[in-house]
Amino acid sequence: MRKINILAFGATLLLAPAAFAAGQGTPEEAQAMVARAAELVKSVGPEKAFAEFNAKDGAWHDRDLYVTVADAGGLAWANGANPGLVGKSVLELKDPDGKPFLRETLAIKDTGNVTFRWLNPLSHAIEAKTIYIVHVGDYTVGVGAYAK
Repeated sequence: MRKINILAFGATLLLAPAAFAAGQGTPEEAQAMVARAAELVKSVGPEKAFAEFNAKDGAWHDRDLYVTVADAGGLAWANGANPGLVGKSVLELKDPDGKPFLRETLAIKDTGNVTFRWLNPLSHAIEAKTIYIVHVGDYTVGVGAYAK
């Protein structure tokens, strides 16, 4: 009887990381989402794409993954986590350590990524997050994932 309980406990410990991982997006999923988002901007145009990115509970919201878009001047056009930022300058937005991570993302000319610290909505802790960027015309399209 004791062996079964130990085995059950061991299985629970082994599966716990997978259960947590299922709750948050992976870097690979973020990279795939930003590539799809960039293709949408190219195929349907910015106005339609941004409306989709900003739609609550739409196809562009997956756990803690969402699309952000800013133009070269730092004006937010889409933000799946905080629609209140849309139409506002995010150029001076900094992480809790004072890192001006949005300035770094806007400096990316093609594709790339920037790591910063941000509040994880699932763990409610400040954690490392990497935003993956694809530059489309005058827009910087991004999707971020928290480090595991």
